[in-house]
Amino acid sequence: MPVLSARALLLDMDGTLVNSDAVVERIWRRWAERHGLDGDEVMSVVHGRQGHASMAVLLPGRPMEHNLADNARMLAEETADLDGVVPVPGAPEFLASLIEQGVPHALVTSADAPLSTARMAAAGLPLPPVRVTAESVGASKPDPEGFLKGAAELGVAPGECVVFEDSGAGIAAGRAAGTRVVGVGPRAGAHGPDAEVRDLRAVRVEATADGVLIHIG
Repeated sequence: MPVLSARALLLDMDGTLVNSDAVVERIWRRWAERHGLDGDEVMSVVHGRQGHASMAVLLPGRPMEHNLADNARMLAEETADLDGVVPVPGAPEFLASLIEQGVPHALVTSADAPLSTARMAAAGLPLPPVRVTAESVGASKPDPEGFLKGAAELGVAPGECVVFEDSGAGIAAGRAAGTRVVGVGPRAGAHGPDAEVRDLRAVRVEATADGVLIHIG
């Protein structure tokens, strides 16, 4: 099985560390119904992106100020609705291993700070000291800005980072940033990550004098 070497890890949240699919389905399918859109089509777009970016894809031509206002309301709904939010299998042990071994890592998420704080807490996961959230960037995934900023804040070149992602938008963002990407979960495989795992139980990290080895499988 593959072994990747790196100096730092950049971690997506939803679908990668936290399983929030139940909430995302509830809220976005309600949104789809309100706008007369097919729920399955909406769900095929929204994973990995900031909400207003998904709305721009799904409702082309709608003024961005409407998308931003709609997104703010939905973020408040998502932050209040934590029913069914659980850790991805292996995530607690994975993060504990990074902390115990002193492996540099950052959370890079399309959620805003309140939502990421609420979901990580609901899943019982520690927040990394370095976080890049929706407020930190000017462009949503698949733009690479978030991953580039995460690497910069860790003081590591993007090419020396490995991204963990579940969505097509996130994998595209990691590739555009010049990182290697480990795809996590059922959505990832269709988007060509460098390695793919069902969940984080299949990942083991080993700190070395030069960085970290990531054992897959």
